[in-house]
Amino acid sequence: MDGSIFTILVFVGIPLYFLPFFVAAGRGVNTGSVFVINLFLGWTFIGWVVALAMSMGTRRTQ
Repeated sequence: MDGSIFTILVFVGIPLYFLPFFVAAGRGVNTGSVFVINLFLGWTFIGWVVALAMSMGTRRTQ
């Protein structure tokens, strides 16, 4: 695989993989649990969807 293609895949794939964490951080939801679920189970599609659903949960009031 060409190095430039690999670089593009890394710069697109990693943010897409951690999309649930970024959504949770932006919404102020429990980022710790979303990150752990996303990190360890995100490679399974079901784990990624669960992390995304958790990130779309109720916002914390401060």
